[in-house]
Amino acid sequence: MDSKRSSIVGFALIGIILLAFSWYNTKQYEKRQQQEALLRDSLAVEAALSGAQADSTAVDLVEEVLSDKAEAADYQEAYLNAASHAEAEYYTLENDKVRIRISSKGAQPYEVLIKDYFTYDSSALYLVRPDKSLFDLELNTNQWLNSSDLGFSPVESTDSTLTLRLQFEDSAWIDAVWSLASDSYMADYRLHFVGMDQVLDRRTGQMTLKWVLDVPRLEKGYQNERNYSGVAYKYLVSNEVKSLGKRKETVEETFNSSIRWIGFQQQFFSAILVAEDGFSAGKLVNSFYPENNPDGTLMQSGAQMSVTLDTRSADFTLPFRFYFGPNHFYTLKGYDEDFEKIIPLGGKVIGTISRFVIIPTFNWLSRFIANYGLIILILTIMIKLVISPLTLRSYTSSAKMRVLKPEIDKINEKYPKQEDAMKKQQATMDLYKRAGVSMWGGCLPILLQFPILWAMFRFFPASIELRQQGFLWCHDLSAYDSILDFGFKIPLYGDHVSLFALLMAVTMWGYSKMTLAQQPNTQQMPGMEFMQVWLMPIMMLFICNNLSAGLSYYYMLSNIITIGQNWAIRKWFIDEDELYAQLKKKANSKEAPKKSKFRQRLDEAYKAQQEQMKQNYKKK
Repeated sequence: MDSKRSSIVGFALIGIILLAFSWYNTKQYEKRQQQEALLRDSLAVEAALSGAQADSTAVDLVEEVLSDKAEAADYQEAYLNAASHAEAEYYTLENDKVRIRISSKGAQPYEVLIKDYFTYDSSALYLVRPDKSLFDLELNTNQWLNSSDLGFSPVESTDSTLTLRLQFEDSAWIDAVWSLASDSYMADYRLHFVGMDQVLDRRTGQMTLKWVLDVPRLEKGYQNERNYSGVAYKYLVSNEVKSLGKRKETVEETFNSSIRWIGFQQQFFSAILVAEDGFSAGKLVNSFYPENNPDGTLMQSGAQMSVTLDTRSADFTLPFRFYFGPNHFYTLKGYDEDFEKIIPLGGKVIGTISRFVIIPTFNWLSRFIANYGLIILILTIMIKLVISPLTLRSYTSSAKMRVLKPEIDKINEKYPKQEDAMKKQQATMDLYKRAGVSMWGGCLPILLQFPILWAMFRFFPASIELRQQGFLWCHDLSAYDSILDFGFKIPLYGDHVSLFALLMAVTMWGYSKMTLAQQPNTQQMPGMEFMQVWLMPIMMLFICNNLSAGLSYYYMLSNIITIGQNWAIRKWFIDEDELYAQLKKKANSKEAPKKSKFRQRLDEAYKAQQEQMKQNYKKK
């Protein structure tokens, strides 16, 4: 397989995968818009029939999916009756990384500010916004009650600790104990049950924890942001982390086994709830809002989880932890909960390359270089140096095929007739065998580079290090760069011109032109020149226009360096006249070439195929 065919196979595989990915997202987005319209219409009708006003907050929309809250009740107990009429008060836990405001209604997170980070428009970054979340405990105390309807009374309040109490009787209460360590994104949340063995209904044996969050839009590109957002969870007895919702309009999943933690994951930030004793069962739901959502909300995420209660104990504690922070690989890894696995770095092979090669190298370079554009340049050079033996081997194999063209022409002249096609193929294979040329020599090195190429494709859009890092004309390498905004959308392309994507396509076009210029038999492959030189760069331009500028910049650099490598190899490493003489001498040698066991098996398979073709030809 010659250089041109090898390049076309590589480009075609990449293009098909990325184009299919882009097409799928576009179709799903259109489908979601229709579903949103139907959903809003149905909610409006339902609200009109019930005399209530339809609302678009997460509490109203997702609660219906998870299950209705317990009906409001008139509490006979004086403590509960007072709690049900208490006004909400707010308390603050704060350190250098995060500020958490907690409402006395349900002792739940009301607002969470992530410090040292900003939204794409330089506003303060609130991961949890007022009235856009619900954290509720549903308990059976011979009547069902919801903690979010009840006011907890303060017992202790400092900058780092908070204890709020829900009193049931003089000797029975639940304390919600919050604490926030310095220099941490993790907050401890403990539920301390005192004397509740006389209050809780022992027949139930569990409570239902509901957590619903309207996750805000925080990044520049809606489509790119939602592609890397969703719901994640981890089982209690497994290290595997699974994700729901990514690139799906709506998703719902029910669990009957224990879950260690659940997380609502935006592209670069996450809200995660850890249950130290695990959730015994539950349900997760996720649904994306349309791009033009007026509240700037990306998605609705909800969880309804069952928590086992020790209803016979007079004093027990349920320990939980909340993580509100960035999806930074080493920050997440530092909590030793496998949080870092929520970052979409690929499967086992691709993810391993990203986690153990690319990320450590990237992190090491960032210790010495502040400019991330330069870091990407150096990282690209390092990758190209590492795979340069594969590049050299691929080019050498292609050069061998190219210099044998005169011999191939002689075979074509010897067997010009159609009925001699089998003899011509056998003669060609015999020539390659005697010359020691492998038909796969040009393809395999390219295919072996695909895992690295795909790892980089997954790494750049998910790397928070690139977020809001400028380089040249680009203000944010994690989002698309724009030198011209149209004010309207072109299908599959977008509403802007990304210069890095444009330069990437131009360098890809230049590389394709250079590759084809080295081929003497392009006329034998009609349509291939158009596909390789024009169609593939145009496809990649459409695909990368809305993706991370850092990714397009990397592909551009990779193309430029590959062009330089091929030029250097041709000029200083391979003399094609000398190579042709060596191959011709080897082909004319009477000494049979040594065959590997793998080559022997290939030859046997080829002979069996030829014998079958010969029999089929005789039947005709």
